[in-house]
Amino acid sequence: METILFYILAALIVIFAIASVSSRKILRAVIFLLFVLVSISGIYFLIDYSFLAAIQLAVYGGGVIVLIIFSILLVHHVDLVLEVTPVKKKVIAGILSAAGLGISLWAIYTYPFQAASTDRTIEVADIGYKLLSYGEGGFILPFEVISVLLLAVMVGAIVIAKGKKLNE
Repeated sequence: METILFYILAALIVIFAIASVSSRKILRAVIFLLFVLVSISGIYFLIDYSFLAAIQLAVYGGGVIVLIIFSILLVHHVDLVLEVTPVKKKVIAGILSAAGLGISLWAIYTYPFQAASTDRTIEVADIGYKLLSYGEGGFILPFEVISVLLLAVMVGAIVIAKGKKLNE
């Protein structure tokens, strides 16, 4: 049953991701992106990463999508139709995406993963300690990079919502 659910979620991610990048209506593209992010959190729930799934829903499915929709509605561009991307740019994006996929798969298959010990359960306090730790295995730098990412998303949402009015 879990395998079937995984394939359903994976298919939803692929279908809605393609719909999101190929839609010419900006509000529809954002809604499709929301479906992608919710499906990703479904995969996290499926593998019992409940905390990460909740973060995915709250930060990306909630915060980022609401921010983008709010900025679109704020400047009254609900019916904004995006321009058609030239075929040359689509081919370049496809090649770069395939290269990124190849690099990611290479990194996954060449990394010497070690089996995790199941002796101890991980508490939320342990996750918080690791997130804000400066020592070995600490994630303070990625934690700060995520905050810069969210700032970039906010600026990008404003630029997308403003559209051509930014130049006037």
